[in-house]
Amino acid sequence: MILKLPGDSQTMAEMYYDIEDMSHRLRKYVDDNRYYHTQGVRFMSAALAMAHGVNINRAETAGLLHDCAKCISDSKKIKLCDKNGIEITNVERNNPFLLHAKVGAFIAEEKYGITDKGILDAIRYHTTGRPAMTAIEQIVFIADYIEPRRGKSKHLPEIRVTAFRDLDECCFMILKDMLLYLHTKSGEIDSNTQDAFNFYEEVHDDRMD
Repeated sequence: MILKLPGDSQTMAEMYYDIEDMSHRLRKYVDDNRYYHTQGVRFMSAALAMAHGVNINRAETAGLLHDCAKCISDSKKIKLCDKNGIEITNVERNNPFLLHAKVGAFIAEEKYGITDKGILDAIRYHTTGRPAMTAIEQIVFIADYIEPRRGKSKHLPEIRVTAFRDLDECCFMILKDMLLYLHTKSGEIDSNTQDAFNFYEEVHDDRMD
C-alpha cells in the first residue's frame, strides 16, 4: 500500500510506503527465522538511513522486502525467472538460492506495488553488491550483513562501527570478508561481487594515498 504525504503532488519524493501493512502481508510468506532477520534488516536500514541522511521510509521499505523471495523454493525461483524474462547467470543457475534477490525485486514490484527503482535495485543487489552502489543500495547491503542476529564474521564489531561512519569503507570491508569466505569454501563468485570489490578497493586505496 502506498500512502501520500499531505499535498496534491504525486512525485516520488512524496510517496510513502505503508511498511506495517507490508510487514503484515510478508509474515505469511516467510518462516520465523527469516521474518526476524527481515525485521532486523528493516530497522538497521532505518538507523543507517538516519545516520547518512537517506530517506528513512525508502530504506526501511527496501530492508523489509529484501528477502521477500527467500522462502520460495529454488525450482520455483527458476520458473519465475524463466516465465518473466529475468536473466539467470551461470553462477545463479548453479547456486539458485542467489536468485532470491532478483526474484525479490520482481515480487516487490508486482505484489507489493513498489515503483521506486532505487528500492527495487537495493533489493536486487543486496546479496552480491555491485560497483558504485547508491546510498540506499549500500545501506541494505550493509544492513543485511550486520543486523543484530548476524554473528559469523570475526570482523563484525569493526564493520558495525564503520557502517555508521563511512558507507564506502564498510562496503569494502564486507566485500573483502565475503570473497575471503568464498575462496576458503571454494565457492563460485558472482561477477557483480568481484566487480564491486574491485571498485571499493580502489576507493579505499585512493583514500590511503
